[in-house]
Amino acid sequence: MTFFAAPVRRLTALACLTLAGTAVPAAQPAPAAATVDRPAPSVEWKPCPAHTDEVVRAMGVTEEQLPAFRAQMKRLRCGTVSVPLDHDRPDGQKIGIAVTRLAATDPKRRLGATVILPGGPGNSGYLDPVLRIRLRNEEIAKLNERYDLIGFDPRGVGASTKVACPPTQGPRPEPGPLTQEAARKIYDAQVAANGSCGRSDPAFLGALTTENVADDLDLIRAALGERRLNLLGVSWGTHLGMLYRGNHPRNSGRVFLDSTAPPWTRQDDHLAGSAGAAERNFARMAAWLARNDEIYGLGSTTQQVRDTVLRLVHDHDKTPKTFTDLQRPIDGSAVADLARRNSTEWARAGRALAELRDATGTTAPPTVKELLGPPKAAPVPGLPETLNLTMNRAVKCNEDASRPAFTAAWNAYQERVRRHPVTGRAWGLGVECPGWPLPVQEGPVKRGKGSLVLSGHLHEYMSAYEWTLQTQRAIGGTVYTVRDDVHGSVTRLPECAADVVEYFVTGRIDRGCDGSAIPN
Repeated sequence: MTFFAAPVRRLTALACLTLAGTAVPAAQPAPAAATVDRPAPSVEWKPCPAHTDEVVRAMGVTEEQLPAFRAQMKRLRCGTVSVPLDHDRPDGQKIGIAVTRLAATDPKRRLGATVILPGGPGNSGYLDPVLRIRLRNEEIAKLNERYDLIGFDPRGVGASTKVACPPTQGPRPEPGPLTQEAARKIYDAQVAANGSCGRSDPAFLGALTTENVADDLDLIRAALGERRLNLLGVSWGTHLGMLYRGNHPRNSGRVFLDSTAPPWTRQDDHLAGSAGAAERNFARMAAWLARNDEIYGLGSTTQQVRDTVLRLVHDHDKTPKTFTDLQRPIDGSAVADLARRNSTEWARAGRALAELRDATGTTAPPTVKELLGPPKAAPVPGLPETLNLTMNRAVKCNEDASRPAFTAAWNAYQERVRRHPVTGRAWGLGVECPGWPLPVQEGPVKRGKGSLVLSGHLHEYMSAYEWTLQTQRAIGGTVYTVRDDVHGSVTRLPECAADVVEYFVTGRIDRGCDGSAIPN
């Protein structure tokens, strides 16, 4: 029988909570218990869920891909692994983690198992072996030749044990410049919503941390009978990969992390870094629009384009445009949102900016309506959950040591708009965690010696490139530079995906790829 060593961890902040969620003085930490061998968990295998063609199409599968999707689903095994809600109390309450396995197609040359780490936090990863690997392109699909592909829904998401916070509705934003009075209402509503959410089920919500998900993952490893797990992560999945590799070094194999997260979890620093990267990338967009002035008419130089868009931000803040077929007026924040699009959307964003400059009618111009129009239709019945917002909020806020007071948040907003005049309005007040009632639980990253590749995109703002370099300084690894601005694009692009597969097969990697091409 396979055995695993139960992790010996710090006393969690959950011990400071009563069942009602009220903070009480923490007891003195108990002496560390001796490591105890416990029987490895097992996977409770069961039939995979069946989905109609309508649901599968809603997942993003094209008509041409439907037969391949069905074929891969026949190969997929689905199950559940039972893990402790609190890893410091392994004999306490258990929760279920949904897991899938797509066996290697060349079992004689099998190299092991690679887990696909989902983004978010809060994204589902249950079907990632099929959707994100087998169907994405031929190059990344080759990863399944010599590796089993493992997918899972993190605790709090999808088919795993989860809870939902009480629904809340904040004030409807008024069009035009954000005033201090309006910002205060937004802030107070966020405080109230966070308090209501965090107190609704503090024992479960307080256990939603990246570090706990990493420990769940190690129990999945044991349940699958794998000596090591290889990791392929994107976005939040990169932070999960860092913590797994640092906390379970003996059980980590090759690790490739794309759009690398920073080695810290403060939301205020995250917003500041993203906002700076977005404004820098607009300079590239403006230069491209200038080269295509005969199409968009926004200016023949980078400075002219910048001046044009800045005037649009100011003009639409002063006099928001109301179109009868849009649910909200178009103000400066909407213009700023168009200006921070990545290169795959520059053509459409350029058309929308030109349309807004010239619009005189009562209905929205076509590209404006396409990019800034009403929200998408209601989800198709039976569509699996792709993002759990309760888990997203809990993980972010449990790990956020900033939680700014209103004055700090307002001052940061004003400074952001001053420093980033073109795109800064797009971020709004930018507060997420004030009023979150549960203790801060930061899982520190650790330097390791195992194989690690950190993929950073030179111009993207969701995971700013400087974070990749900060993370390398903190934990080591090789930097793989993608010369684009598209979040998590590596496995989508065949030439980059081929490098990823080569790394997992041989352990070798070059220093980068071109990434998504700038449009002509």
